[in-house]
Amino acid sequence: MDKSAFFYELPVELVAQSPADPRDSSRLLIYNRETTAIKHTFFNDIINYLNPGDVLVLNNTRVTPARLFAKDDAGRNVEILLLKREAYDVWEAIMRPTKAVKPDLYYTIAEGFSFKLIEVLPDGVRRIQFYFDGVFEDLLLKNGVMPLPPYIKKKLKDPERYQTVYSKIEGSAAAPTAGLHFTPRLLDRIREKGVIIVEILLHVGLGTFRPVKTKNINDHKMHSEYYEISEEVADIINLAKIQNRRVIAVGTTTTRTLESASDENGFITAQKNDTDIFIHPPYKFKVIDGLITNFHVPESSLLMLMAALVGHKEILDIYRIAIKKEYRFFSFGDAMFVE
Repeated sequence: MDKSAFFYELPVELVAQSPADPRDSSRLLIYNRETTAIKHTFFNDIINYLNPGDVLVLNNTRVTPARLFAKDDAGRNVEILLLKREAYDVWEAIMRPTKAVKPDLYYTIAEGFSFKLIEVLPDGVRRIQFYFDGVFEDLLLKNGVMPLPPYIKKKLKDPERYQTVYSKIEGSAAAPTAGLHFTPRLLDRIREKGVIIVEILLHVGLGTFRPVKTKNINDHKMHSEYYEISEEVADIINLAKIQNRRVIAVGTTTTRTLESASDENGFITAQKNDTDIFIHPPYKFKVIDGLITNFHVPESSLLMLMAALVGHKEILDIYRIAIKKEYRFFSFGDAMFVE
């Protein structure tokens, strides 16, 4: 299938530059796959579309201040985006200019904080080793910058607005943005209704946000990302499958994690692993019965996942309606619930 089949025209003014305030005041498009009915509401109304006994699955990853700026001995600037931690002092990263960093030279981020390139990996990824005095996480917090997507031009006043309210474990290069709409109060109300909320982990990296560059989408290779699912969570999801209760994923990262960890019957195995799963049409979903997500970039792997869930023609029709209704798109944009 040609990636151009997933292109759509988006007016630039619909690219959200700041998050909704409060978080759950964003708009919400509801799409029912059985009836093809579309409803328009606000995110704080999501509780009315969740049923007692549903299992709502969240990704509790936390965004690392993963954008760093360094200089070589000649004073040339290099920008680094950390993607995936391999050891305490070794990371996979991408950098700009791509070819500026040479092996075995030291690049200074701050006093007592430097790195060098140790290996060139495929797809523009580099393996780098850090050298530092003190605690790495403290240095990263002090010198790193929140890695907002390039289509967000407006400076974010509060970096916590690019974190979900349930974020816990640092390691992502981007936020699982479908979760940005939830507030603590809304989550409490959902629990009070009898919905079971569980958390898994996937550290968002290049696999999630790298654009599809190949003309034929079947030639696209996803970069692997680390995930964890506990025994307790696996048991809760598996019981729901046995009892025909819905499993609803918050975000495409959660979806990819669950689908990666399941067998053909949709039963989850607890594990710590890496996934490079690329979900696109045709694909039979094994675990999820519903998905809460944002509106995605044209020709992206995320939009292709949505096409696999909803249908190719159907998802583009939904997006055209959302554009006509002036929904806000991408990371800080509005949400959609596919049930």
